Amino acid sequence: MPSDRSDADIRRVARQGWRIVHHRLGDEPSDDLSDVTSPSERIAMMRELSEAAWKLAGRTLPTYERRDVPGALFRPGTPRPDDQ
Repeated sequence: MPSDRSDADIRRVARQGWRIVHHRLGDEPSDDLSDVTSPSERIAMMRELSEAAWKLAGRTLPTYERRDVPGALFRPGTPRPDDQ
């Protein structure tokens, strides 16, 4: 059982770095992070989420050249097209 204790200790130490924020129900901040994060920070968040989603789905990340990456740029205030 000593290994169980050390695993628990490792998990406990890892949780100390978690950032926890409390909000009253209905007072949650907006999902728009553009005022409080840089574009680089938002891209870094998206990369982590995307990699986790692909792993969860049991699939490998797609590979393609940068010029072939699907995407679109929407500047603040620009209306977005309807979902297709």
